[in-house]
Amino acid sequence: MKTFPLKISSPEGDLLSAEVVKLCVRGTEGDLAVMAGHIPFVSSIKPCECKIEFEDGTTKTGQTDGGLLTVSKDKTVLLSGNFKWN
Repeated sequence: MKTFPLKISSPEGDLLSAEVVKLCVRGTEGDLAVMAGHIPFVSSIKPCECKIEFEDGTTKTGQTDGGLLTVSKDKTVLLSGNFKWN
């Protein structure tokens, strides 16, 4: 599967900077998944569990208290006020 660059940042600094296959979070309009080639958009993120899928099939999850998700042609950035890995 195709990958895209994902960065997760909080006030503590960058928590992840990696090539991923999929990011699942809860936006203000409901659950959403970002994959390679997704159209650019910006969305507020509600407190939720974030699920990240990597090319080798592994997944990593974390909890955010909310934030801002920016999807552009070249990268995806999740800015979180507080983010903790599960």
